[in-house]
Amino acid sequence: MAPSTSDKPTFDKPLQLPLSQEDIDRINAYLRDLTPEQILSWAVEHVPGLFQTTAFGLSGLVAIDMLSKITQNPPPLIFIDTLYHFAETYELVEEVKQRYSRDVHVYKPEGCANAEEFEKRYGQKLWETDETTYDYLVKVEPARRAYEELGVKAVITGRRASQGADRANLQPIEVDSTGLVKLNPLFAWTFPFVQWYVDENKVPRNKLLDQGYRSIGDWHSTAKSADGDQGERAGRWAGKADKTECGLHVDYFKMKAAAEQKLKEKALAEPSTPAPPAAPAVETSA
Repeated sequence: MAPSTSDKPTFDKPLQLPLSQEDIDRINAYLRDLTPEQILSWAVEHVPGLFQTTAFGLSGLVAIDMLSKITQNPPPLIFIDTLYHFAETYELVEEVKQRYSRDVHVYKPEGCANAEEFEKRYGQKLWETDETTYDYLVKVEPARRAYEELGVKAVITGRRASQGADRANLQPIEVDSTGLVKLNPLFAWTFPFVQWYVDENKVPRNKLLDQGYRSIGDWHSTAKSADGDQGERAGRWAGKADKTECGLHVDYFKMKAAAEQKLKEKALAEPSTPAPPAAPAVETSA
């Protein structure tokens, strides 16, 4: 239940960034009692530089649908095209654009228009030989480039605490090591709530969900869930029990340093290998 009007805290419009830990705690204390729609309404009103990053999973689609009912000017959408999405995912992107009359900012790995160009530059099956560098090149670097070019200060995510692992203690709002504000409006929803909303509101969904898939990412790292495996992210990163995130929600600076070091070593070993893409400068919130 939301606080009564008399008890409702006030916040700057827009919020003054960077947020202090005291600010974050006070905002979370307020947002924790709100519905996802109310959290999104609050964010649209208060959070500057707000965008939605989405891979068009069910939670992200729910947020897109909710925002379409809340405002005529929803936060712009950003889609990180790793070049290895399923054909059904690309079809869904087009369906969403038509259904909600939305434009989508698409960002791909630097200097690569397709998988062939990526593999010519970095080798085949990089996700098998160096998964961290792969995640950096196809997801993290394009995302940081998008944030720099578009002036992104905050992003709406589809993360939920019920997805477990690093998300188990998820809060409505967080600030990462780069100072980026992350809004998690569905943080408290379980998968049945998400499924109910999708069905009730006839939200577009990935056709692969009707074929035994539960969580959909790149085609090479996504499998149908095994019989009896009801985990919300079943089928993602099969055989890699220690992997629970794609890279967008881990420490940016550590991942960037590790990936660039490996790319430099590769470049020295193979002089014909192009230099690694330069990541945009990122200021911390300190």
